[in-house]
Amino acid sequence: MEALRQIPNEHIETQATVTPVEMLGRWVETKGDEIYLRQPINGQYKEFSWRDVQNQMQKIAGALRHLGLKPGDKVAILSKNCAEWFITDLALMHGGYISVPIYPTANADTIKYVLEHSGAKAIFVGKLDYWADEEAGVGGDILRLAMPYDTMPSQYHWDQLLSLGEPLIDAPLPVGEQVMTIIYTSGSTGKPKGAVQTFASYGWTCNAVVRDLKTHGDDRLISYLPLAHITERVAMEGSSFYAGSPVAFVESLDSFVDDVKRARPTVFFSVPRLWSLFQKNIIEKIGGHKKLNLLLKIPILKGVVKRKIHQGLGLEHCKLLGSGSAPIPPSLVKWYHDIGLDICEAWGMTENCAYSIINHPFNPNKIGTVGHAVEDCDIKMADNGELMIRTPGLMREYYKEEEATAAAFDDEGFFHTGDLCQIDDSGCVTITGRVKDNFKTAKGKYVAPVPIERKLAQDPHVELICVIGSGLPHPIALVQLAEGSALQPREEVRISLKETLDGVNPHLESHQTVDAIVVVSEPWTTENDILTPTLKIKRHVLEQKFNEVVDGIRGAQVLWQDEIK
Repeated sequence: MEALRQIPNEHIETQATVTPVEMLGRWVETKGDEIYLRQPINGQYKEFSWRDVQNQMQKIAGALRHLGLKPGDKVAILSKNCAEWFITDLALMHGGYISVPIYPTANADTIKYVLEHSGAKAIFVGKLDYWADEEAGVGGDILRLAMPYDTMPSQYHWDQLLSLGEPLIDAPLPVGEQVMTIIYTSGSTGKPKGAVQTFASYGWTCNAVVRDLKTHGDDRLISYLPLAHITERVAMEGSSFYAGSPVAFVESLDSFVDDVKRARPTVFFSVPRLWSLFQKNIIEKIGGHKKLNLLLKIPILKGVVKRKIHQGLGLEHCKLLGSGSAPIPPSLVKWYHDIGLDICEAWGMTENCAYSIINHPFNPNKIGTVGHAVEDCDIKMADNGELMIRTPGLMREYYKEEEATAAAFDDEGFFHTGDLCQIDDSGCVTITGRVKDNFKTAKGKYVAPVPIERKLAQDPHVELICVIGSGLPHPIALVQLAEGSALQPREEVRISLKETLDGVNPHLESHQTVDAIVVVSEPWTTENDILTPTLKIKRHVLEQKFNEVVDGIRGAQVLWQDEIK
């Protein structure tokens, strides 16, 4: 690592950094035979005690030494969440290697780019739904090491690694400023960038989460959001390291609800899209919005209905619910609040270990904000309205990108987040858009699309929405319908969307008014490169696909893509 960014001294964590490997050793000493990880396989838990995890960590680290890998080498991890992901991560820390996690849904081109850009010497491959499609990205030159699941062909399998060479028992403890991991961004605006995180930045953030959320050894966590994303790596994996909490995993999408119910989590984090799906399933099971609202107004039934909903989701034991990764509609948070489930929205990025601002303890009066800055995190608003943050959890640099690194920080060490914001008198932050999302119409006027999207997204038929308009006379809203809405008569949906559009447009400035809502034919997915692995919409991709198609549509119409001539 050359030309490392110099962090102002007053912002470096001065206390000695206690690493996850050291924390694991402490838990082994105090509760070594208690169950730490629960991995469902064919519907049955395979359980790992704290001591089991430490033993396998030492054996995997020893195998890497035996295979000639040296401290400081980069090693990639390509797998869905599982117990072996945790063990591999710990083994890389223990051996002094630098981990490079890759999204298990990444396409072959992205995998190839990350492996080549990072210079990874080896890759662990594990639980993958479509490994045959991804194998070309891994190539044949890199050393492949397989976790014990159906995965792509590899030189060494997990059981072989556990008996290869001598376990690495004694190894130098990492120091705070040592690089722990390079985490690549989801690439919503172009090529992914590698955020370099140290043991100090990661350890500070994990400790801050445990401090603020008050998690402890009696909590039960469930890990299912991609561990390649920093949010899960801190909120679930990191919390377990520093709070001593046991963790269960999810076997598959089909078993998700059953796995959650069996895990009985006390802390549960999700993403807006899943919270929206939960809402849809609840409403369908009860028989519609009107019936649910009626039941909640009957005092003798209200408590019973709420309890049944909580149990149906497997969340009746939860003391904390969270949402992150993308903006969640305030109406959705309010809906959950009304049924007794308080979702704390949080804000973070890969570059700040995903934790700086949170609405916790949950304040219903601050729904629509992402909350306030956590202790030891400084925030400010730049002259252009951009949110700036400074925290001990900030990355050191973008790997191999000195110019991008220099441009990302100001002279005081504040990081340019790229998010536009408002900060109220109580210090609570509302994200109002992205600096790069703002576009100029053909009339030369700038439009901020995110506030418009939030207003239009209040329509219950909308699952995903993206407002485009660069070079167009007026903005156009592209909409992917919610699953149930796609089955409804087209004219019913059209009337609802038209009412929503006509309710929003009069409150916009003339150059912002939306010329049309266009319901897209093809679902937006990671496979067709419209969604990032964290389910963010790639606006630039949709602009390329649709700008010419929608140019000329006027009059606040609601059209389906197949109706455009």
